[in-house]
Amino acid sequence: MRAQRVWKVNGAASIGQLQSRLDDLNKRLSQLENQHPSSWRLEELRSSALNLSREIDDIRCAEATAALSELLRK
Repeated sequence: MRAQRVWKVNGAASIGQLQSRLDDLNKRLSQLENQHPSSWRLEELRSSALNLSREIDDIRCAEATAALSELLRK
């Protein structure tokens, strides 16, 4: 049996918070790219931004699946 993630958060609020964190990371990335294009910190920030975007996508997909399941059940 395949493992599934279970989200125990308020989807709308958590997506907003995660999106805000992602926006902040993207701003820092942009600033760092302009100031220090060869910084080792760039890869670290890019990795964090990608992880956040994946987490946002996972939550959105879980919410859409739940909504579709509810519609199909009716």
